[in-house]
Amino acid sequence: MIEELSSLPVMEAFYTIQGEGHFSGNSAYFIRLGGCDVGCVWCDVKDSWDAEKWPKLSVEEIVREVKSHPTRLAVVTGGEPLMYDLTELTESLKNSGLQTNIETSGAHKLSGDWDWICFSPKKFMKPKEEFYHSADELKVVVYNKSDFKWAEEHAARVNPDCLLYLQPEWDRSDVMLPEIINYVKDNPQWKISLQTHKFMQIP
Repeated sequence: MIEELSSLPVMEAFYTIQGEGHFSGNSAYFIRLGGCDVGCVWCDVKDSWDAEKWPKLSVEEIVREVKSHPTRLAVVTGGEPLMYDLTELTESLKNSGLQTNIETSGAHKLSGDWDWICFSPKKFMKPKEEFYHSADELKVVVYNKSDFKWAEEHAARVNPDCLLYLQPEWDRSDVMLPEIINYVKDNPQWKISLQTHKFMQIP
């Protein structure tokens, strides 16, 4: 029997528009959990890495706040959210009629009941094998040209129905976006994900 968590470290939680991947453009409530041991050098939320910095909120508090907004889409991200057992959180979200989405590097064991899994593997920590079978969306951040080959290595392992996205690292967009455009034109099984929330200047 899985031990229930009474609380989780929440760096921030906010109502916004999903800016990336398959659900880009949809209203969504984001739950960003504190704590990450993956250590991406280009991470744009490095403040999330230290879980001890952030207040622990009960699952009841988290879900109550999500329900106070009109969206039905709850996105759990980090940090690396799967450092924690998310069974209780997803159970409570689903019981409240909410859709559960997660964004994860896949570096930790999968827990929780998810309607959509965005798997974004990182070179800094090897992902668990189970994510190649369970991912609905593979999102690879492209920092340099070698990342295309790396992306294809992961794409060859995911399930046939998994959507494939290439996303330029924000600070390298001017250099890498033209490369991604050409790559997707030559490899149409891929799609482009942009961080549209940054263009809209919203969280």
